[in-house]
Amino acid sequence: MELRDFAEQVLFGKTLEEKLLLNPKVISDEAPAGAFQMPDGPGRPSELRISERGVKADFPGTNRLDDDVERGKMLHFLANHELLATELMALVLLKFPNAPREFRMGVYETLKEEQAHTLMYMRRMRECGVEFGELPVNDYFWRAVAPMEQPMDFVSRLSLVFEQANLDYSVHYAKLFRQVGDGGTAAVLEKIYEDEIAHVGHGLKWFRKWKDQSKSDWEAFQTQLHFPLSVVRAKGVAPYNAEGRKLAGIDQDWIDYLEVEEQSRGRTPVLHWFNPNAEGEELSRMNGRVFSPKRNVRLLEEDLDMVPLAWARRDDVLLLRREPSREHLKNIRAWGFPMPECIAVSADKDLKERKIGGMRPWAWQQSACEVLEPYASNMSDQVEWKWRAKAESQWFSKAMGYTLERALGEPVGAWCGSVDEVERFVEAQEGDILLKAAYSNAGRGHCRLLGGEWTESARGWVKRAISEHGAVLAEPWLERVIDFSAQYEMRADGEVRHLGMTRVLNDDLGRFRGCLVLPKWAQGLDSELSTFLFRDADANAFYKYRMPELLKQLMSGSGYVGNIGVDSMVYRGEGGDFVFRPVVEVNVRHTMGRVAVELLKKTAPGLGGLYSIVRKSQREGEVAYGPELEGGEQVGLAAGVYPLNDPEAAEEFIAEYRVARPSVLLGSVDE
Repeated sequence: MELRDFAEQVLFGKTLEEKLLLNPKVISDEAPAGAFQMPDGPGRPSELRISERGVKADFPGTNRLDDDVERGKMLHFLANHELLATELMALVLLKFPNAPREFRMGVYETLKEEQAHTLMYMRRMRECGVEFGELPVNDYFWRAVAPMEQPMDFVSRLSLVFEQANLDYSVHYAKLFRQVGDGGTAAVLEKIYEDEIAHVGHGLKWFRKWKDQSKSDWEAFQTQLHFPLSVVRAKGVAPYNAEGRKLAGIDQDWIDYLEVEEQSRGRTPVLHWFNPNAEGEELSRMNGRVFSPKRNVRLLEEDLDMVPLAWARRDDVLLLRREPSREHLKNIRAWGFPMPECIAVSADKDLKERKIGGMRPWAWQQSACEVLEPYASNMSDQVEWKWRAKAESQWFSKAMGYTLERALGEPVGAWCGSVDEVERFVEAQEGDILLKAAYSNAGRGHCRLLGGEWTESARGWVKRAISEHGAVLAEPWLERVIDFSAQYEMRADGEVRHLGMTRVLNDDLGRFRGCLVLPKWAQGLDSELSTFLFRDADANAFYKYRMPELLKQLMSGSGYVGNIGVDSMVYRGEGGDFVFRPVVEVNVRHTMGRVAVELLKKTAPGLGGLYSIVRKSQREGEVAYGPELEGGEQVGLAAGVYPLNDPEAAEEFIAEYRVARPSVLLGSVDE
């Protein structure tokens, strides 16, 4: 029998008997060429006709594998994939009659095994009470592979993407079926796994022969695939099987790179961008200068750009200034973080061709708008996190907190637009005075007047601050008892949702040190302070119910969507009594408090966390321990220390999350 005739029977046959008939004992490839018209799809019996409207049959959960019906559904899903692979192999034989004979005969041998796989699945699903064709099927494999323009496309897409991914699925599910006592299905999957190693090896052989020889295998593989098919499809949503890939002949470099590669598998990704110097950028823009930060300010941004990992989801994209190391990405995955796709802005990786499900920069400052604008046209009007032009200048100013505090009554300080106004405020006070430049942040850009002494040095600082910032917020120096922050998210419909609370750790000058997050945010406070905060000040009700309404009024008509952080404090008044200051600052952007709140969600029950930014030279080199497991299921981060950014690649700063029992954390903070 001619190979071409056999391929036509497999591709165009309208019955399973034609498509899966036992193969001829003798096959020749003497007349491969002939008229061929590309079909819209393979021939199928009516009940198995593929369609974009086909419903994807998901794998059942591990707790349902011993159910015959659910097992039959999974086998139906897998059988369709094997049948599609068979049909695509017939297609490549017909579409490329002039491909090397050795390649064609290798495809033929692989096709025969795919036929056998389909029959094995059909037999097992019938034993489970499910007939092939009684459930919908889809055509994803066909749509991804059939448009191939050369044999290289075939081996890249089918052999090295879909069959490579099956190295993960087949061995993983074989083990699960063994565990539930279904040796028959396990044996089928084990046989398919063995064959799949050879199939990947066949594709790899020809891929290496046809690729650009100046590139490594991994580089050539990345270049060969184009959206919507990506390298991440070459691994299954199952434990990564490095051993199977080694047996197929894939080199270690490819295995390591693929293990940490991520990309959305269906949900449109939200793009995240870390730009923590928004206030400084805005100040430079207002003064007509190019933002040229000092080294430490620049490195804070460059080193910590993986911080959005705290809230990014698995299918999202972190836009980074430089890609993290494979080792760090492997660690993050092992620790239990949902691993988004990491893309260096300079690399792009076809991102401009993909649909985007939203954008979440740290702050909507000019630089973030410029970085994200190239992707704005790929975003649906229906998404909530839309691209927007630069936010209003005052959003980055101390004026936001002052305005909100004034709405609650008499503010603690005064908003001063001239040196004379500052001087009058100072003269009316007793004790130390704190002056804050309008666009300062994290306790920097402040000036403290000891004893309220109005010196020439202080006057010079105020003149410069007002000249650059437009205003200064003048406040009496307060004896801090506790600093904390409330985190909110403003939605597209204008509603404001309370997300959580965190204790803020500041140094003696009010500069940010870290955030403490506990199962109960004020856990560990002495009874007197706790009674004041929750009974007298009624802080929980205030931040959960009243503050969202106040923020809605503050941002009314702005069109803002995103995070809002409200910093607050308790201090001691003149008589030593506690005084509640519900608003110290308002940050219309993401905050380090939001990072901490999101990290707590990933923490094992009963444990808390201390989120801080430490200098690399001061880090003690402690290591993370990984996810806490309960009955084999991950329940959150276990006690340990987790660096969000790569400690080896960082030049100066590391964002570190320390997980421990609340008593341990409180003890370390007190020290």
